[in-house]
Amino acid sequence: MSKQEEAGLILKLYELRREETMRKARDWYFSQFHPESVSDYNDALFGPYSAFMRMVISYWDMAAALVNNGAISLEMFNDTNGEHIGVFSKVEPFLAELRTQWGPNYVANLEKVIDATPDGRKRVAATRERTKGVRSKLAN
Repeated sequence: MSKQEEAGLILKLYELRREETMRKARDWYFSQFHPESVSDYNDALFGPYSAFMRMVISYWDMAAALVNNGAISLEMFNDTNGEHIGVFSKVEPFLAELRTQWGPNYVANLEKVIDATPDGRKRVAATRERTKGVRSKLAN
């Protein structure tokens, strides 16, 4: 795949993120969804924001699949995106248990991209801690 074709896919992914419902879903995911347990995760999955949660998770797992299958290089993907790190940071602590419930491939594409990214797990942990810090400041 040429760099121009990769760029076209990146721009298409960006365009999809700008869709109105997707914007609302992403806003909810980052501003209101703060799971501290698998129970919190499942409550969201079966609650009024279920569609938002599924939309965000499936979007980033799909985008990661494009990387994993060679349609977009890891470098270009990471150079143009960072949100996937934040998305994964909210599921990573519960991943083993979520996979027991939802199947062994649950967010597997996203995890593969994280693990292929230099210091990917460190970036995920740092993002999780930064998010906690921001939430703490906002609560005061």
